Amino acid sequence: MSHRTDMRTGGQLLVDQLKIQGTDTVFCVPGESFLAVLDALYDTRGQIRLIVCRHEGGAAYMADAYGKLTGRPGVCFVTRGPGASNACVGVHTAYQDSTPMILFVGQVARSDYERQAFQEVDLRRMYGQLAKWVAQIEDPSRIPEFVARAFALTTSGRPGPVVLSLPEDMLREETMAADAGSYQIVQAYPGVSELRQVREMLAHSKRPIMILGGTTWTSQAVADIMAFAESNRLATATTFRRQDRFDNLHPCYAGDLGISPNPKLAAQVKAADLVLGVGTRLGEAATDGYKHLSVPRPEQKLVHAYMGAEELGRVYQADLPINAGMPAFAAAARALEPVDSSEWAADTEAAHREYLDYSKPVPNPGTLQLAEIITTLREQLPPETIVCNGAGNYSGWVHRFWRFRRYGTQLAPTSGSMGYGVPAAVAATIVYPDRPVLSFSGDGCFLMNGQELATAMHYGLKPIFFVINNGMYGTIRMHQEREYPARVSGTMLTNPDFAALGHAYGLHSQMVERTEDFADAFVRARNAGRAALIELRLDPEAISTRISLSKLRELSLAKLGVKP
Repeated sequence: MSHRTDMRTGGQLLVDQLKIQGTDTVFCVPGESFLAVLDALYDTRGQIRLIVCRHEGGAAYMADAYGKLTGRPGVCFVTRGPGASNACVGVHTAYQDSTPMILFVGQVARSDYERQAFQEVDLRRMYGQLAKWVAQIEDPSRIPEFVARAFALTTSGRPGPVVLSLPEDMLREETMAADAGSYQIVQAYPGVSELRQVREMLAHSKRPIMILGGTTWTSQAVADIMAFAESNRLATATTFRRQDRFDNLHPCYAGDLGISPNPKLAAQVKAADLVLGVGTRLGEAATDGYKHLSVPRPEQKLVHAYMGAEELGRVYQADLPINAGMPAFAAAARALEPVDSSEWAADTEAAHREYLDYSKPVPNPGTLQLAEIITTLREQLPPETIVCNGAGNYSGWVHRFWRFRRYGTQLAPTSGSMGYGVPAAVAATIVYPDRPVLSFSGDGCFLMNGQELATAMHYGLKPIFFVINNGMYGTIRMHQEREYPARVSGTMLTNPDFAALGHAYGLHSQMVERTEDFADAFVRARNAGRAALIELRLDPEAISTRISLSKLRELSLAKLGVKP
């Protein structure tokens, strides 16, 4: 610990702590409530990149994306009241997705509390259900303590967001305080007896399957868990938007248990006699609304390894709950002596073949075949390509037809939050400027944070943005036609010319309506030397990868006994 004898403002002291904790990037929308921090960041221009965004929601999403990519806390600064409100969407995403993230919020002066001062809001009450910890720093001398705790808490156990409130007068006040040391991540390790039980349960199984998800993974941890699966010829699935936890072309890979998974994979989970849930909460999406595994006691034997002890037993009573971080669990699993897998090896091979078949392009209505386009992209781009998307039915084509080969190449919110794809691509290009970055957004999704194109241009970033335009909120329309067929209400959209909008921001922009025109358009985008946008006009009938809009309506009406 450094015992400083010089006086520093709260803003200077805070920025010094960020440097100590290894922060290299800060995302923000500036506000007068934390001007003292912005001034202190001026002196760290060579050490901390300040990324100024166009909306607090976009800034918070970027911080979340940074945390997902690096495993280090994404740091975001916003102002009080409206800024804090806008940033909620990113904090909620980080909480549900178990992402390390710290949101610093400028606050009204301490002397103005409880007066409904300009933009005042009680951040503890506002963020109480959205974060691991919400606190306000009243005394500038305690900044090192609070910041060190925030970095440790956001990364330890089950990662998640922390929110710290910064009264503006506290940031201007001078104090003499000692710096904290750098944080350390605390994760549990699996016990010897637990690992012995894992092997025994696997050895006595006839139809096992492993399901991977969650966070705290590293490239080494992924390599270790793949080696464990390979040595035991163990069929392995990934959960919703965690497909990069396992090489999709590995012979043990069985596919992903996301929204509308391969029916054959869903059947395999139900038929299993042993499920190894590793890193995943086994939440609603991964279990098809908690149907694959019955609550609270699944019919299958269940090993549940998870980094947060509070999640073990929350929904499922596992036969063997294991509190462990993924690097520790994966390394220990790899070291286990393999069991005799002859009982299920053929099933594992069959599961991988079924995945490969399911990820082959299938036609959709209209002149633009989205599955063919995704397949073209995956075959042309290197395995380190980072793929970003928000929420919407368009993402089903990405999840089904892209094949993720390496860890850290999928950026998408498991919370199902819209507007994520554009800011995530900005953050990804900042972290990895030399890797291809693709952003996929629906027309509704894009306009929630599309203004961050300006951020990409401001910093000379070069991701490629795809806008899939079908003139509707597709997911909600699909559900609407399923529940209330032929009664369209509130789901249609009138859109701008997205290619023209991209031009206005300074991007290389094009619009594609036919599959045969895509290849040349993509070559031009890659060679543009700047960020690019390609609008893809998708027939509204292409409501999902499995069914057309008209067919869905026809089936829904038939269930009601109504002729279409």
